[in-house]
Amino acid sequence: MRGSRWLIWLVLALALGGCAEVKYTLHLDPDFRTPKAEKIWPAAPEQARYRYVGQLLGQDNLVAEAANQRNMGIKIFHWLVGLFDDTEEKITLKRPQTGTVDAQGRVYVTDISNHAVFVFDQAAGKLLVWEMAQETRRFVTPIGIAVGAGGQILVADAELGQVFQLDRDGKPIGSFGKGLLNRPTGLARDAARGRIYVADTHAHDIKVFDDAGVLLEVMAQRGDGENELNFPTHLAFGGDRLYVADTMNARVQIFDADGKSVGMLGKRGLYFGNLTRPKGVTVDSSDNVYVIESYYDNLLVFNKQGEFLLPIGGAGQQVGQFYLPAGLWSDSRGRIYVADMFNGRVVIFQFLGGS
Repeated sequence: MRGSRWLIWLVLALALGGCAEVKYTLHLDPDFRTPKAEKIWPAAPEQARYRYVGQLLGQDNLVAEAANQRNMGIKIFHWLVGLFDDTEEKITLKRPQTGTVDAQGRVYVTDISNHAVFVFDQAAGKLLVWEMAQETRRFVTPIGIAVGAGGQILVADAELGQVFQLDRDGKPIGSFGKGLLNRPTGLARDAARGRIYVADTHAHDIKVFDDAGVLLEVMAQRGDGENELNFPTHLAFGGDRLYVADTMNARVQIFDADGKSVGMLGKRGLYFGNLTRPKGVTVDSSDNVYVIESYYDNLLVFNKQGEFLLPIGGAGQQVGQFYLPAGLWSDSRGRIYVADMFNGRVVIFQFLGGS
């Protein structure tokens, strides 16, 4: 017994010694050590336009750079005193909804099952989980997310009926839309004009706020005609155009910066390029438009003229397959991110250029 006590004290001394903390690298592909064939679309002999980059899962994306005495000692000590549990649940995405990327390359993902925002910070080698919408109030159903003025992060919580503002450290700093929003889902921002667009799904409209959270106007009303919407969900702003996933009308409706409808994308049908339940939508720097067809588990690619170019997907868990995908976003490096909701992951593709 006396020897065991000395062993515990020895391990505790090692655990609390002054060794450096373990540093982590955040890998976009958790299986980066496993050699595998490159995944590209379309398949040869056609020219490749997209390449699989990796997937975001959560804690599995973090890899320790090197083990050290201090952390190993703490682990052994916890095991000795019965505090360490090998079955401890990992921090993972469960039902990711959509996301965004800030100027520093941090990837933000909303997750309705975790009631939180996941922050994948590759430069710092960190994974953060933000649960608080306000100082004393947690997120319930966070869906839309966008980068706001001054780098703040905007989060639309459908259940709480507001858009919440967080600083870069995840600290709540404000909110807007209370009493004005019914069920806010999609978010997009026109940085040049300082306008924030909110898809109010159950009100069948788009509400436009300024950066101070003041309501400026309401776009559209319920219907299936021009300037009308039926359960709009996800939004994207690019090329001076607002793209609205007009989900129950089975189309993407395009508005100019003044709120006037200037076109439609897709139509109801059973062929590739047709839409049944469009969800996520985004635009890349070449003005290609991407749409999630959630009912058939596809990512559809259109050119700026609205011509259908390419499908990626099909139901499943393999690379290039999805299971009820939801949100969709892009970054300045030409990466396309798909919130593969029921597979509990975000899948990343790289646009390789071309027309």
